[in-house]
Amino acid sequence: MKSRSTLATWLSELDGSRLARVLAMRKDAASSPEPRSVGELADRLQRPGSVALVLPQLTLPCLQAAEALAALGARATRDSLAELLGSTSPATVHALDATLEALSDRALLWHDGNEALRMPTPLRQAWSTPLGLDAPLKELLAGTTSEELRGMLTVLGIKPPGTKQQRLTALVEHHSDAERVAALVAGAPAATRKLLEQSSRSTPRQSLVVVFGAPGRDLRPGARWALDRGLLLQDRHRYGPLRMPVEVALALRGPDWHAPFEPLPPVAQLVPITSSEVEREAAVAATAFTAHAASVLSACATAPPTRLKSGGIGARELARLGKAAQADDAVVRIALETAYAAELLARDGDRVAPTEAYDAWAKQEPAEQLAVLLRAWRDLPLTPTRARDEDNKALPALAGAPDCDGCLQARHGLLTAAAGLPTGQGAKVASELGPLVAWHRPLADDASPQDTAPFSTVIREGELLGVLARGALSPLGAHLAAHADEELDITARRLLPPATTTARIGADLTAVVTGTPSARLAALLDSTADRETSGTASVWRFSAGSIRRALDAGRTPDNITADLTAGSATALPQPLTYLIADTARGHGRVRIAPAACVIHGDEPALLAELAAHRALSKLALRQLAPTVLVSGSPATTALAALRAAGYAPVAETAGGTVRIEKRLPQRAATAVPPPRSNVGRRGPRTTATRASEMPTDAGMDVDVLADRLLKTPPNAPEPDPFGSGVPFATDTEEIVAGYAQHLSYSDVRQVAHAIDTGAAITVEYTATSGNRTVRTLSDLELDPPYLHAWCHLREAERVFTLSRIHGVMPA
Repeated sequence: MKSRSTLATWLSELDGSRLARVLAMRKDAASSPEPRSVGELADRLQRPGSVALVLPQLTLPCLQAAEALAALGARATRDSLAELLGSTSPATVHALDATLEALSDRALLWHDGNEALRMPTPLRQAWSTPLGLDAPLKELLAGTTSEELRGMLTVLGIKPPGTKQQRLTALVEHHSDAERVAALVAGAPAATRKLLEQSSRSTPRQSLVVVFGAPGRDLRPGARWALDRGLLLQDRHRYGPLRMPVEVALALRGPDWHAPFEPLPPVAQLVPITSSEVEREAAVAATAFTAHAASVLSACATAPPTRLKSGGIGARELARLGKAAQADDAVVRIALETAYAAELLARDGDRVAPTEAYDAWAKQEPAEQLAVLLRAWRDLPLTPTRARDEDNKALPALAGAPDCDGCLQARHGLLTAAAGLPTGQGAKVASELGPLVAWHRPLADDASPQDTAPFSTVIREGELLGVLARGALSPLGAHLAAHADEELDITARRLLPPATTTARIGADLTAVVTGTPSARLAALLDSTADRETSGTASVWRFSAGSIRRALDAGRTPDNITADLTAGSATALPQPLTYLIADTARGHGRVRIAPAACVIHGDEPALLAELAAHRALSKLALRQLAPTVLVSGSPATTALAALRAAGYAPVAETAGGTVRIEKRLPQRAATAVPPPRSNVGRRGPRTTATRASEMPTDAGMDVDVLADRLLKTPPNAPEPDPFGSGVPFATDTEEIVAGYAQHLSYSDVRQVAHAIDTGAAITVEYTATSGNRTVRTLSDLELDPPYLHAWCHLREAERVFTLSRIHGVMPA
């Protein structure tokens, strides 16, 4: 509460413009209605979720300074922070001030009026061991008795004061003097010096030494000397680890040790470029991507891709779409993911089909189409072109994976890093922007483990979209980074040519369209020709098969010729008109009619009578020849209808002979056995079931049987599998069972128990790629329909979908 009050006081002292900057930088804190007071704003900034949303947006020096502040704790001042970070030169001092200003703009840092630097409690708790240092001495001595403090002071040669608080203050004052601590350790036994040196350089988790039993037993060599002087501390019952206070650790690391601090971004090898070169290359890339994306979505509209049983669009469908659009896998994936995010595609059962919004999008100019996809790409919570998982298995597109904030920050970090390059300069090699991205967004997720250079996947995406060109940010990327949607639309219209409405059809039976074809022209050429290439120039080729496909769709030769003439920049070449005429001449010479049965005879008059008979209209008889009729009804139905109408037809076999309709007598092979009782049958047994199991006599009176049935006690349901008398023992079991429907009740109970108690389990899991793996998980956290856990196979935190868990075993 004291920290919150201090924050509220600092906020109230800000002028209007500075407070507006804080609010603008803290958009994450405005998920609820706008705060009505500074106190309410301070409360929001103290929430753990608020800090968690801001941390991924911080640069590397901001994170390093914040971690150093967390290590200093209540002793943090600007001077002590500068000393810890080794910021003594004018350049580093200026950079440190800029870093503190950036933290202050996000309300992650403020002065309390006594030169001390304060930070929100959630931010301070973001590091359990900042800089590998444990808690301050005062905090570690909280449970120490006054007598134990007196003993430490006595061994140190300090006269113990009277009260416990005074003794604590004296010990803290002694250990806060780095020179005195260094001199004290210099006179320690060799084993103690070695132990203290190791403890000061390792994190507390790495230096755990758990000792059980009476005090003084089984301690590491040299530990007793350090414990007696408060250089190392341990739980008073000797059941905890040896812990080194932060003051002692910093003193032993020496005055030359400094916390890592990189205030300046890494330097990339730059080359001079001109704005016209960047715009020209960006326009070419953006035009090609827009044409490819339109082709991919057109292929989805023609034949919507089928989803895998495990979810997403698999490699086979991706290859089909890529072949139809003449686009590589990366472009197909970006087009699908951005179109899905822009609601141009939607799941329709086991398929992914275009929506009504797609119809409007397809009629727009290429610049407007590109702007829609670019905005969707900027805000995608994933890396769309990531095609392999950690096991190098293929990943489907549109798999519905949980949101990845690190992937989003990688994209934003790329835009920020490229925007910070000097004017007229670009990276000589685009992949050299990766270290810059890591500096601007150190918590970003480099989503592809197979990449040889950091963030090369997202950099390649930027080049494909025209966001990056010649190693620099294009005007499209600049507007995208600034969220300037109107300027983005204007620039896209300036860089991208309008849709092409005509094609150049040559005598070699090809149609060439430069730029992006209009939706009408693309539909015409796709229906009458086969696409060979797509991009800045698209090529279609006419063939007998493509013309026949158009004729099969109901088009006439004259209609095809007229439409192609209207869509051609020149007169149709003679080879194409000959091809259309020759294909149409042979089209339909042989016809195939569906028929469930054929009715034929030797009398044309009788067959004509059957075709015109009103009572036989339901058979839908069609006369193919004077003595041949076909019907869509099965042969048995036609026989019955003709006989009902007074005719005497006979049935034929497949070989043309008359089928003999002789009915054989039906006889039972053996006597019918008496009904068996349902012994061992699972499931609830009804009253009727129990009645069938009752011993009955042939002469039993019906009234007696009814009386026995009424006196039978009602059927009790089987106990639930948990044996607790309720459907689920805990809410966690009920939630897990609702999402993990493949699991048995015992498996559901094991998963819920592991979530509630923090125990580890081993699961059989189907990955997004469709491969089954066995993973050991711990530190489970339920976030329906997902399960966050530490994966021992990957030695990293992973997100698992509950519905993909197919088996559970003890860890």
